Amino acid sequence: METLLASAEYLLHLNILVAAIAGVAWGIMGGALPGISPSITMALLLPFTYTMEPGSAIVLLASTYVGAEYGGSVPAILIRTPGTNAAAAAVLDGYEMNKQGKPGLALGISLYSGVIGSLFGLTMLILLSGPLASVALAFTPPAYFALGVLGLSVIATLSGESLIKGFISALLGLMVATIGTDPVAGSNRFTFGSADLLSGIAPVMIMVGLFAMSELLVQAGTKASELKAASRTKLQFPGLKLARRLAFPQSIGCVIGTFEGVMPGAGGTVASFMSYNEARRWSRKSEEFGKGSPEGIAAPESANNAVAETALVPLLSFGIPGSNSTAILLGGFLIHGIRPGPMLFERSADVVHSLYAGLFTAAISLLFIGMALLPLCIWLVNRPRFYLNAFIYALILSGIYSIHNSLFDLGVMITAGVVGYFMRMFRFPFLPAVLGLVLGYLVESNFRRSLVLSGDDFSIFVDDRISLALLSLAFIFVAGSLGRRLFNFIRKGNKAENHAIAEEKA
Repeated sequence: METLLASAEYLLHLNILVAAIAGVAWGIMGGALPGISPSITMALLLPFTYTMEPGSAIVLLASTYVGAEYGGSVPAILIRTPGTNAAAAAVLDGYEMNKQGKPGLALGISLYSGVIGSLFGLTMLILLSGPLASVALAFTPPAYFALGVLGLSVIATLSGESLIKGFISALLGLMVATIGTDPVAGSNRFTFGSADLLSGIAPVMIMVGLFAMSELLVQAGTKASELKAASRTKLQFPGLKLARRLAFPQSIGCVIGTFEGVMPGAGGTVASFMSYNEARRWSRKSEEFGKGSPEGIAAPESANNAVAETALVPLLSFGIPGSNSTAILLGGFLIHGIRPGPMLFERSADVVHSLYAGLFTAAISLLFIGMALLPLCIWLVNRPRFYLNAFIYALILSGIYSIHNSLFDLGVMITAGVVGYFMRMFRFPFLPAVLGLVLGYLVESNFRRSLVLSGDDFSIFVDDRISLALLSLAFIFVAGSLGRRLFNFIRKGNKAENHAIAEEKA
């Protein structure tokens, strides 16, 4: 209670309010640009924080993180281009709703769910920072390996009609994840002598290529008369009936987002996909997922916005940045001579309280700034398709080039787009490939570290209680998905047999 009261006082400080609002606005714009990740958006502001007060500087950077995590869903819904890695899950149903002429509703659900996720994550950050941080410290390399396997278990559910195609797609993503420097031995793998591949391939390049570039290639071969533009140009929030339906998937996203946010290295991408999968698993209308389900937007958007808040738990309590974005925020602390850790709450309590106040302001202002910016985005997507596609091409190419100022990155992205085009032709799902790419390093590095610690003894994965629990949960998920597929296969066979018998009698 004392923390809440102390933080509430900073809500009246003009510099904190201005920093929070400016950070959210900048974050939304940065997140909406394909290839400009939240960490890059924050890094661009870092030089401007030198002359600011510590509290205002930290609030500006943290609010930018909140805005960028939401902003990534805007291009994901409108042009099938995830602005951030975590927004890739919003592509599935958000873009389908856009194609159905409901971009305003899709963006409204995204914004509404993002605000709920932010407020829930902030509540968890304030009330549970101590206990949750102790859980994060309990995660060992075997536990992180099991966490990655749990994420990969989602593939069995997201493989579409063909489980084999889903596993092939996932294998492709895992293969790409091995490119670069070996995480244990430090040797080069699959770089073919190219210095550009030493650090591996950034997931955002593959995601933009698979989702956005492949879509543009498909549209390039489609007649203009067959391309339907969105018809509703007004931002639309869900009504009371739809809001009640979305409450459960939003709660799933908030809980998973909180859990994943506290785990350093997990992040919004894993949280988004796991939330999407669990919302689909427990939904009464699971058949709508992938075809424009509002629940398929609400769950991942609540999750990645909750992550933006709870990811600060290990940073504030132990000085451990769990992602690139929190590493930038750590740099903001160090610039002003503040070292996050157990003593932060005693030595710099005013900075912590101003941060809480700023994050609350950011969560609320996210709603109003989003309402101001989104109608412009919706209007833009309704422009003539050939103009819009040309703009999207330029946006994608400039965004990817700006990451490292490298033409090589453009080649990687375009190659991924061509591969994605053929994957569309042969009906290979994208999501398993994305999961394999994102989780590949987490699984491999922690698997090998675990074996180094145990002297190549595989029992370390079952001796660790957290690892054993997560691996058991992954097995249950896979077994349940395979069982459901087998049941559906038998049921379809029985229906076909009964239909044939009925025809014979007729």
